[in-house]
Amino acid sequence: GTSRQIPQTIIIGVRKGGTRALLEMLDIHPNIVVAATEVHFFDWDENYVKGIDWYRNLMPFSYGNQITIEKTPGYFTSPQAPERIHDMNSSIKLLLILRDPTERVISDYTQVYYNRVESHKPVQLFEDIVIKNGMLNTKYKAIQRSLYDVHMEKWLKHFSLDQIHIVDGNTLIKDPLPELQKVERFLNLPSRIMSSNFYFNQTKGFYCIRSDGRERCLHESKGRPHPLVNSTVLEQLYSYFREHNAKFYRMVNHSFDWH
Repeated sequence: GTSRQIPQTIIIGVRKGGTRALLEMLDIHPNIVVAATEVHFFDWDENYVKGIDWYRNLMPFSYGNQITIEKTPGYFTSPQAPERIHDMNSSIKLLLILRDPTERVISDYTQVYYNRVESHKPVQLFEDIVIKNGMLNTKYKAIQRSLYDVHMEKWLKHFSLDQIHIVDGNTLIKDPLPELQKVERFLNLPSRIMSSNFYFNQTKGFYCIRSDGRERCLHESKGRPHPLVNSTVLEQLYSYFREHNAKFYRMVNHSFDWH
């Protein structure tokens, strides 16, 4: 009685915002099934040309009462993804998880830094990438990805605000349950995720998941320590994002506790 379904909900981003944590936590819910990998169907042309049946075949099997969810953080910043997703299903529900944009930039840098170290490639200090000739390097991809207002504008051309639920990534890490209950309501699902599904792992410094008699934590690549960043550089980043954040708050009728 199961079949592969095109997702009824997609986690569209943002990169280093907590998309993996959100997906794993939603996977606790009996009415949710999740795609195992990031599919990159709507943002990579070489995948998009393979067509909708190729996409569907990458989804897990589900029962009729279950919602299929996939997550690809690259969708949020992709110029093509909003229109392509709308063409597939104009009434789809989208999940967007965001965190403080400066923290996101540092986390983005940290992931690339560790990947380069593990591949024995040369690395640069955060400050040397973010500052060029004494000025903020606003062309740095990680900074571009944190301009939430710029990207959100593209999504709101194709979807109404009530189709996009924003999850507070900073809150999800500190206190997962309230954020997940908001998602349950947004997806019109019965309340099934409980506080007993989480326990705080002192070693890792974040919440891990307990369900079906099993305990699991996010991959060790998650929660890596960030570099200590020069306070002057931090202030430059806070200052740069301030106006963009204010514009984003107005767009979505909601404020966040960001610098």
